Amino acid sequence: MKADADQSFIAEALPAFISEAEEQLGSLEQLLLQLEDTPEDRELLDALFRCAHTVKGSAGIFGLDAVVAFTHHVESLLDRLREGQLRLTPALSTLLLRCNDQIRLLVDQAGHPGREEPAGAEAERAALVAQLQAAGAATAGAPPADPARPATAAAAPAQGGTPGAAGDRAWHVSVAFGSETFRNGMDPLALLNYLRGLGQIPQLACDIEAVPALEALDPEACHLAFELALLTEAGRDEIEGAFSFVREDCQLHVLAPGATPDDYARLIEAMPDNPRLGDILVASGAITRAQLQQALRAQGDAAASGAPQPLGEILQLTAGVAPQIVAAALNKQSRSREAASGAPAAAEETGGRFIRVQADRLDAVINLLGELVIAGAGANLLARQTKHGALIEANGQIGRLIEEIRNGTLQLRMVPIGETFSRFRRVVRDTAAELGKDVALELVGGDTELDKSMVERIADPLMHLVRNALDHGLEPPAQRLESGKPAQGRLVLSACHESGSVLIAIEDDGRGIQRDKVLQRAWERGLVEPGVRPADEDIDRLIFAPGFSTAEKVTNLSGRGVGMDVVKRNIEALRGTVTLRSVPGAGSRIEIRLPLTLAIIDGFLVGVGSSRFIFPLDAVVEVIEPRGALAETDAHGRRSVELRGQVLPVVALRALYGLGGDEPVRPSIVVLRAGTRRFGVLVDQLLGQHQTVIKPLGRMFRSLRGMAGSSILGNGEVALIFDVPALGQLAEAPPALHTPPHPVPHHPGRGAAVPATVPHEGQAS
Repeated sequence: MKADADQSFIAEALPAFISEAEEQLGSLEQLLLQLEDTPEDRELLDALFRCAHTVKGSAGIFGLDAVVAFTHHVESLLDRLREGQLRLTPALSTLLLRCNDQIRLLVDQAGHPGREEPAGAEAERAALVAQLQAAGAATAGAPPADPARPATAAAAPAQGGTPGAAGDRAWHVSVAFGSETFRNGMDPLALLNYLRGLGQIPQLACDIEAVPALEALDPEACHLAFELALLTEAGRDEIEGAFSFVREDCQLHVLAPGATPDDYARLIEAMPDNPRLGDILVASGAITRAQLQQALRAQGDAAASGAPQPLGEILQLTAGVAPQIVAAALNKQSRSREAASGAPAAAEETGGRFIRVQADRLDAVINLLGELVIAGAGANLLARQTKHGALIEANGQIGRLIEEIRNGTLQLRMVPIGETFSRFRRVVRDTAAELGKDVALELVGGDTELDKSMVERIADPLMHLVRNALDHGLEPPAQRLESGKPAQGRLVLSACHESGSVLIAIEDDGRGIQRDKVLQRAWERGLVEPGVRPADEDIDRLIFAPGFSTAEKVTNLSGRGVGMDVVKRNIEALRGTVTLRSVPGAGSRIEIRLPLTLAIIDGFLVGVGSSRFIFPLDAVVEVIEPRGALAETDAHGRRSVELRGQVLPVVALRALYGLGGDEPVRPSIVVLRAGTRRFGVLVDQLLGQHQTVIKPLGRMFRSLRGMAGSSILGNGEVALIFDVPALGQLAEAPPALHTPPHPVPHHPGRGAAVPATVPHEGQAS
């Protein structure tokens, strides 16, 4: 029965492990790519090791022996890196990235036990293990080290090092157990007894600085920390293996015999705070308790003779403590004293906790919130119809609370786009190497937040655009040098908030769009009438045509004509737009504009005849009343008004969608902003601000130009939501040739529906 219960628990917990392992492996990959720029960064190296160790330890709990065995080899090499025995080179980074891919494959296989492993995967792992072992045998400028045999360091004291508690033959082990150690069923005493079985422990000290006052003591929480010297013939792996079951819930530092002063300084930096200098040095193993007592007596004698001397200087003279060790301990002491003054605030600050919430649960809350917004709008409408002051005031308060709940809830779905951007470090690295190009990737605006659903759906279009820039945009180093450019190409991936939307840009300094080549291919395929040369912007847009490609041959990167049209279609499905600007010989810039959220927005409600429309409030600049009739500015019938000395293009919704009804006596023009351009929309009525729950258009109306979705008003009517960038294009284009002469059909109780006939993607606008 117990075995069945254990299996049931493992089956339930396995998805959580896989999710966490994928996060750790993603972090491992990004850390490796960051370390290529700063290979000596100790914090990154430690974080890299922790990622691998976490995956290995968690996999062991679930009995995933294949993951544990392979990850162990990776972990051993990472340990040599963080200990300074190896230096991270591009070749070693490539090896570790390939190993990370294999660990990810094994984790994915654990989540899908019935799925067959790709052919040759096991052989590839065996080859990678051999490469890991070969790489681990080569230390930085020294012969291979044997981790099973502790090195002697008799020269360390002579060089200003520290003999430690048991001389240069002892390992120093520093361990601070986490608060959950007892609750997880672990016994620190049993772990220490295991270490005693490996050799002798001539010195053992318990650090109780972290133990709270009795009234605040949780008897189930562990606050113990130990510093000990260990005389043993065992190696580092065996010593650290004693703590494998508590590694993620403790701070562990193991110093080999004859450790350098810098090693002790790093250990002191990682130790718990302690306001006493002597205790810090004893706890780190830099001196013994007897050496400290001797130094304190010498300090007392010096003070009695009228010549006080700092304890650190005395220890340097009497115990041979290196100056950098004393400096590290003094820094630790000063920070401990500073932290003591602000301890209550710090405790309050660190009291928060993160929780995991399933995405579908959050989506359900968002959907219910949308219905609450609609119901609140209906209640507010009824309250205004009754003209009851107290009821109107109560509904106003409810509306404000709903708005606060809306803003707070939607903020839960907002995530930085930087994590998505970081994935492309690996893509650029590998693709550039495959193409024989030298490319520097620059990421800008990674803290820009976007709706989680959008972040997930934008990753694939961005992948196509980045690979396209690497393949078609950036030249090989030889060609760049010939054209007077640096050999290394530049690719910039940026994001920022602009006018209530998110602007994502992919920019390179490559060759730009080869318009003659694009036009020739368009003539061949019949996309453009032979001999006709459109405007440069129109030629650039041809690359988004379905099946269009200028590649001379098909490769694994391009040539099939599949990609850019899919990018455009996927972005438009998110109510976004994509534009391309290119300068021959200087590079290209592709801009993607996306709304901040797909769920709920603040809208501006207007009326044209019996129909209702909504503009995103962030896009509304101002409202004006035109003086006199709208002027005809060209032969195509495009309308405009003069606004503060500038010509403002205007689109009339009544004419565009064939809406019936009488012309208003005093129409209004809503001035909108789409990126850097402004235009106006002629409407009959201004109905004010409206919290808008975005509903997708039905299949029948998805091709409706200028529309992004629909919403339900408080009275049950349906209002269409404008796609402002698309509407701006219509404002600058000639009026539609197929404008319907009859009004929009009206449905009682449902408000205005969509026009019976409207311009579609293939029609003139």
